[in-house]
Amino acid sequence: MQSKKRIRAIGVAVALIVATLLAGCAQTPAATAKAAFKAGTYTASAKGMGGDVAVSVTFSATDIVSVKVDQHKETPGVSDAAIKNIPSKIVQGQTLNVDVVAGASVSSRAILAAVEECVKKAGGDVPALKAKKVAAVAKAADVTETADVVIIGAGGAGLAAAVTAHQAGSSVIVLEKMPKVGGNTIISGAAYNSADPARQALSPAEAGPEATIQTLISAKPASDLHAQMQAQLKKDYEAYKASGAKGLFDSPILHALQTYEGGDRVGDLALIKNYTSRTLDGVKWLESLGMKFNDTCFTVLGALWQRSHKPVKPLGTGYIDTYTTYISANKIPVMLETTAKKVIMKNGRAVGVEAVGPTGNKITINAKKGVIIATGGFAKNIEMRQKYNKHWKTLDASIMSTNHPGATGDGIVMGEAAGADLVGMEWIQLLPMGDPQTGSLSGNIEQGVEDRIFVNKQGNRFVDEGARRDTMTNALFQQEGSTMWVVLDKHSYPTGATKNNFNETIDELVAAGRAYKADTIEALAAQIKVPAANLAKAVADFNANVDAKTKDAFGRTLYSHKIDTAPYYAGARVPTVHHTMGGVKVNTDCQVIDKSGKIIAGLYAAGEVTGGLHGSNRLGGNALADTVVNGRIAGASAAAAK
Repeated sequence: MQSKKRIRAIGVAVALIVATLLAGCAQTPAATAKAAFKAGTYTASAKGMGGDVAVSVTFSATDIVSVKVDQHKETPGVSDAAIKNIPSKIVQGQTLNVDVVAGASVSSRAILAAVEECVKKAGGDVPALKAKKVAAVAKAADVTETADVVIIGAGGAGLAAAVTAHQAGSSVIVLEKMPKVGGNTIISGAAYNSADPARQALSPAEAGPEATIQTLISAKPASDLHAQMQAQLKKDYEAYKASGAKGLFDSPILHALQTYEGGDRVGDLALIKNYTSRTLDGVKWLESLGMKFNDTCFTVLGALWQRSHKPVKPLGTGYIDTYTTYISANKIPVMLETTAKKVIMKNGRAVGVEAVGPTGNKITINAKKGVIIATGGFAKNIEMRQKYNKHWKTLDASIMSTNHPGATGDGIVMGEAAGADLVGMEWIQLLPMGDPQTGSLSGNIEQGVEDRIFVNKQGNRFVDEGARRDTMTNALFQQEGSTMWVVLDKHSYPTGATKNNFNETIDELVAAGRAYKADTIEALAAQIKVPAANLAKAVADFNANVDAKTKDAFGRTLYSHKIDTAPYYAGARVPTVHHTMGGVKVNTDCQVIDKSGKIIAGLYAAGEVTGGLHGSNRLGGNALADTVVNGRIAGASAAAAK
């Protein structure tokens, strides 16, 4: 096993490389082309993701002396790299020609826009500063290192694997092509599905309709394992009813069967059962590392059951903060802007990774025990989407995505080149919840499934809002403009300062024109330009079914509060590419399987880069739990390898 001193040395070496790169980028003020400024300090602000980003810029007569971000409401973890790096690059290069930080582009552009305004106030030449190029960075020396376990990807699955492998006593190096860690996890809504007796005891029994359970029990079994699981569900449910329990019934078997049926029985039932049996342990493991969740569960879009756990911290920052706290404390090297190109194979075994560093230098990381691929899916790779799509009319550039820029399928390509079999590549999930301008999840006003409805441009409901994600998205494509309104009331936003699942207050969204607010349904209808009578009827029909607790005309069964308390809110949403269910084939130990069905020694995979778990349709809330459960399995399996 590599010593702690060795790990520390690698971390120092990486830090030195980064410092060298920054030095190569920097230009001293004396070396720059002189620009005329009115010396002094100027302030300005520009719109970021969470509100105004305020900066102060100090100028001498010839140079930009300093740039400081004074105030902002950007999400910690997501925006950190932009807030840290953009100001220093402006000063080092004496330029406004600075690339945005991938994954934090909105924050980056806000800083640049505010600095530009300060340059104008100082009398500087904005076009010249925007045109000025920074000197090319000198290529750094090639790097060769060794660790027990090498992980490609620093998103949720990769970091869960890194922490787990280290806890098992292995040395670890993580490679990440982006300039920051977090992947899709850090920008997600963060819902984590798991049966959880303690939390679900606080949910009413009627939140889980008996009809759903009986349908799962009575369905024709697809295999002996399926039949065994149905029998276990029946036994568990009968015991629950006999106990007189008042809370919501749930179990790992119910979660597994809903995942299986929700994916049209396409998923690997052994993988699914293994996964749902470990989700609660994953919650407890995260809590042992310091992460906090709310005390009750909710139903995230497309989850089909009230088992979604919500972290206390916004978006997915709670997961990434938890991992990076451990990683920092234990000095696990994470090499950013390092793009893996190839899994090194020797005698049929994965023994390392070849990568390219930020200056184009070659980086070789040898793995004593194993390589873990945790690079996510390909929702941002339009060419791959079009290549594998069989079920949507088109997945070209006209359909935006919720994903971060790095979700381009690299790990799938590398895995296949190493001999891996691919499964389920044609199954690509769209959500009906994209921002109309960006396709992102930000700005979504819903807090949970039970308390809101969807209406089209005519003000009419058109789908069961508690249905599968593909069902809802297909229905949305049939509506005018493929656009809908999410409608809810004060039950979701007790105050204007209440935040959505993406760290945005409802007052901020209304002020920005991304949501609408009114004291009556009729006034809301006028704002969003739908017929008032239709919207009023849609709300009234929904409220009647909340009282009746019965299946409505669209098949909806999930209810909590009526929409009957002002203020009322609406927000527009469109279809967006969200998750790719296919990928590298793995077994229950997260070992990668080749095209002949054999294990590829030393090669593991976890998270969205894998296929087989979710089938044709992923249940909402299953992805974050997948990254934790299977990230941990991959880390433990690799650490235990001989």
